[in-house]
Amino acid sequence: MSRIETPKPIRGTQDIFGAEAEAFAHVVETFERVRKLYRFRRVEMPVFEKTEVFSRSLGETTDVVSKEMYSFLDRGDESLTLRPEFTAGIARAYLTDGWQQYAPLKVATHGPLFRYERPQKGRYRQFHQLDAEIIGAAEPQADVELLAMADQLLKELGIADGVTLQLNTLGDAESREAWRAALVEHFRESRDALSEDSQERLEKNPLRILDSKDPRDKALVHNAPRIDDFLSGEAERFFLQVTDGLDAAGVAWTRNAALVRGLDYYRHTAFEFVTDRLGAQGTVLGGGRYDGLMESLGGAPTPAVGWAAGIERLAMLVTDAGRVAIDTLDVILAVEDDRALRVAQQSLAQLRRAGFSADMIASGSPRKRFDKAVKADARVILGLTHNEDQVVRSLKGPDDWVEKVDAVVLPLILAQGQ
Repeated sequence: MSRIETPKPIRGTQDIFGAEAEAFAHVVETFERVRKLYRFRRVEMPVFEKTEVFSRSLGETTDVVSKEMYSFLDRGDESLTLRPEFTAGIARAYLTDGWQQYAPLKVATHGPLFRYERPQKGRYRQFHQLDAEIIGAAEPQADVELLAMADQLLKELGIADGVTLQLNTLGDAESREAWRAALVEHFRESRDALSEDSQERLEKNPLRILDSKDPRDKALVHNAPRIDDFLSGEAERFFLQVTDGLDAAGVAWTRNAALVRGLDYYRHTAFEFVTDRLGAQGTVLGGGRYDGLMESLGGAPTPAVGWAAGIERLAMLVTDAGRVAIDTLDVILAVEDDRALRVAQQSLAQLRRAGFSADMIASGSPRKRFDKAVKADARVILGLTHNEDQVVRSLKGPDDWVEKVDAVVLPLILAQGQ
């Protein structure tokens, strides 16, 4: 009989276990704690949406839409797409579920996303992100709030050292359009020297040329027009209020005039938290203000700002920094006589109800169970034996812990003799 071959995992996916899983959970738990401090409402979003939700919000010419989306026809011949990011789905829900009544709305979520791209360190085809959005707030304070939240998250994860907040302004619609026209004129003069991708982007999305990694483009980007030369008075005031707010909140930042967002609905603030501890892929959290997104989905003009962060990358930084504390086991029960098993089961359940982390060793040679329990490295070892029709306990550990554990277990032991 031929041996059945075990299916292999799909390229670009991962099975998370052990220390990696603990780091992953630590990132999510910290995010949940911080979002509650900032009063962001928790939302859960569908894993798939109509393809047009993403194609209209991200733009048909972007790599995500043209090359990276997992799209398929369902049984009703409708094109659906596994979500490649959170913002578009949240924007759709804001419009279709009546969330406008809660504006300004602060929401946060986390979960898996899907993009068909080349897997590399910290990047997978199924990956996970944290996401925070403020919708319906036009004031610079919303940008400050989000950035302060992100800064506190990184600090509470213990990875803020070596991570820098890079900040830029894209101006208002008027500023951005004037800048865009100047960029097109600038790059047209050297069109043949641009990379093939940038030549294609020149007319449709010239801002994306500014963050190209191709050496041919970098040489031309160096002398390209800067947004500061085209900022309106309103845009200058907005950016100044953001930076003043960050200074007041104690959030360190640095200006990066080359930081851009290629999509037309982005306005004003753009930002990234970057590090050199992850190689070339140095962004750990990024976002910006996207005041024009709702209109692309058929809604009224609505100001909004948000950010996303890769959980895998944050977990790698947490692990490298040694910030994941392995939970200490409070109590280990060693059942040294099988006749004490019932009391052990009762004790285990009662200890857990009382808030102790507890486990039990009740298999294998009874004479070796206590030795196995010693190796579990628990705060308290509780040994249960049987003597003259009575369960007998023995406890080892710090006096204060032994006293607390015995207060839970002793009534159960005494009840056996009644």
